[in-house]
Amino acid sequence: MKYSIIKDHDWLLILTVFALASFGVLMVFSSSYVEGMYMGEGGSGDPYFFLKRQAVWFLLATILFIFFMHFNYHVFKKLTPFILILSFLSLFLVLVGFGSSGGGAQRWLQLGPFRLQPSEFVKLGMVIYLAQVYSQKQVYIHKFIKGVLPPLIVVGLIFILIMRQPDLGTATAILMVTFFIIFLSGARWIHIIGLGVVGGSLFTVLAVSESYRFRRLTSFVDPFADPMNDGLQLIQGYIAFAHGGLTGTGLGGSVQKLLYLPEAHTDFILAIISEELGILGVLFVLACYGVILFKGVLVGIKCKNPFGSLLAFGIVFQLAIQVVFNIGAVSGLLPITGITLPLVSNGGSSLLVTMVSIAILANISRHNIRQNRLKEDFDNQVKTA
Repeated sequence: MKYSIIKDHDWLLILTVFALASFGVLMVFSSSYVEGMYMGEGGSGDPYFFLKRQAVWFLLATILFIFFMHFNYHVFKKLTPFILILSFLSLFLVLVGFGSSGGGAQRWLQLGPFRLQPSEFVKLGMVIYLAQVYSQKQVYIHKFIKGVLPPLIVVGLIFILIMRQPDLGTATAILMVTFFIIFLSGARWIHIIGLGVVGGSLFTVLAVSESYRFRRLTSFVDPFADPMNDGLQLIQGYIAFAHGGLTGTGLGGSVQKLLYLPEAHTDFILAIISEELGILGVLFVLACYGVILFKGVLVGIKCKNPFGSLLAFGIVFQLAIQVVFNIGAVSGLLPITGITLPLVSNGGSSLLVTMVSIAILANISRHNIRQNRLKEDFDNQVKTA
């Protein structure tokens, strides 16, 4: 069997990822140079501050993408214990004095010039862990105590550590991916419904337990009720969308990024894209996500290995959750949870983890292609024998 670098890779998936990530670096610069000039971290006074930092992360992410695209994903099964240890250790370090704060939360670790957000890496780690453990529980997945429950204890501990930061958006996303992987694993409907009720109740309790959190989760219903505080970000986002229209004001022509729209280069970067490039710019972003998610679903369907299939679907669903949460928040259809737009928003940890996740998808796809070609070669040999 002959291998070909052209035929062994899903180039549409790969090129779409790099097109969107490159576009993201461009939009991070366009949406942040004013803030970099006047309000940069440490008072940098450098309009290229965020661009340079995001470009470095993009270069690092590209290197890791190439590596993990060719890294045998089956090895992750053996690495799962180490992934769990690193997940717990990193989240613990954030909370015991090694973490750095920002925006009222303590979510980052400062490692020299790099500031990492461990919860971003933990999201991928949990997908790998859940795919590994539930792929081995297929025989007794219908039994709640023996099949479904044990991994939930680990997820519960991770959830508690992330909520201590606090970060309800990321914690909720992990719970939703867990629920989805359990569903795909073949758990009984009574167990799935029960977990859904428990998860929904837990979210409700956490949402109403803190007044600031409740206001943030409900302000999207009527942002004009408090236009200078809880509703400010969403209202300024609306103005950006309205100003952009169909074709936008042109790259660099946003008014809202002139310190009117909070988090213009992170949570609400889609509003700046809409203002500068119009609805056409937004459609480009949505089209790229559509290709990535569609390709990811095909990878999961075609993979005959339970671990690979659950891993692919977990990655796809995790990405889909982030996209839906962010776009829903920016458009005013969902609460603002602080989840960034994957591959586009400013943030090194998010960019790195997202590209590594999709590289794993590309790796599973590569194995699928080779397996199909092996089968074709075998069938041809049988026919000619």
